[in-house]
Amino acid sequence: MSAPRIALLDEARPLADELTALRREVHGEPELGRQLPRTQRRVLDALAGLPLEIRTGAALSSVTAVLRGGRPGPTVLLRGDMDALPLTEATGLPYASRVPGAMHACGHDLHVAMLVGAARLLAARRAELAGSVVFMFQPDEEGTDGGGASAMLAEGLLDASGETPVAAYALHVSANRLPFGVFSVRPGTAGAASDGLLVTVRGRGGHGSAPHRAADPIPALCEMVTALQTFVTRRFDIHDPVVVTVGLIRGGTKRNVIPDEAGFEATVRTFSAEARERLREGVRTLLTGIAAAHGLGVEVVYHEGYPALLNDPAEAAFAARAVVDLFGPGRCQEAAHPTPGAEDMAFVLARVPGAILMLGACPPQDDYTTAPQNHSSHAVFDDAVLPDGAALLAELALRRLARA
Repeated sequence: MSAPRIALLDEARPLADELTALRREVHGEPELGRQLPRTQRRVLDALAGLPLEIRTGAALSSVTAVLRGGRPGPTVLLRGDMDALPLTEATGLPYASRVPGAMHACGHDLHVAMLVGAARLLAARRAELAGSVVFMFQPDEEGTDGGGASAMLAEGLLDASGETPVAAYALHVSANRLPFGVFSVRPGTAGAASDGLLVTVRGRGGHGSAPHRAADPIPALCEMVTALQTFVTRRFDIHDPVVVTVGLIRGGTKRNVIPDEAGFEATVRTFSAEARERLREGVRTLLTGIAAAHGLGVEVVYHEGYPALLNDPAEAAFAARAVVDLFGPGRCQEAAHPTPGAEDMAFVLARVPGAILMLGACPPQDDYTTAPQNHSSHAVFDDAVLPDGAALLAELALRRLARA
């Protein structure tokens, strides 16, 4: 490991208290969706005084900051998401959310602090930067209002420095998938596409004692739910997996009343564009056929969400080498499988080669294998990972600009 890299890690550690304070401020006042005015203000205050060109979003409370290096060169993008989840926190922590129904249960508050830390580290090394760094502080990763990355792209994110970035990187903490302080990255498909299926079955209501005089949507709906599972297992290769989970069923008002209509909603996860398209068309054909067999109508709405998360293989390998050089080989793993979770960094990585890495943030005194997972109201993340995350983000930008 070269001396400058050791110095970078040493420079990150004194930032621990400042980054922890920022993370806990954000954690205590979580905000949902695209409009995060308090979080945006905290980011702007934390970046104040740094030699950055800062732009805020129009359709969302984003912050895009550009650091121009002392030497000419290309652009690298670093991303941190800022939004919380619609949960009521149950951790009992002294800095727990003070907002009922909102919680940073996915660690985005840590991402904010890490990216601020990376900005501070890189600003201090501005003279040696051969190019520019774009810091992307993004609302609405959780898709409350449709996803924030695509909105930032539409507002010109990739033109922030005057040229399209040559690479993009992000970190995501995990409460239970990795040991504390361990990074992981996977080349190629790293996460699933996430789509929504909304189905309404329309019949003709009547008395429960005389179903032959009505057109009951309930049995057809039940058949559809089970048929979807058979459809997945019999029409798709197990090596290109598909997941369809029905999470909501609605219909009826009373046990002896046949309703006019009933419906359900499902989440759909795929790992390839081919499976995604086949599933979209196949589901419509399947559900329409079942409804017709029962003499019913059906409305099938397939809502396209986030695409599959694709890490560029060369950039994933580059990021893994940076982890090993900065922290040692015991701190880096290659993820064995893609996660079925979705991540809207996928929109950025569809246009810019790059990678997203995971970082274990379960408190080291706890067993990460049994700890509450991300999106749990009991999820806990350890602030001690903040300097390491900031240092790695800064290292990735420094290395990539030096290599270009």
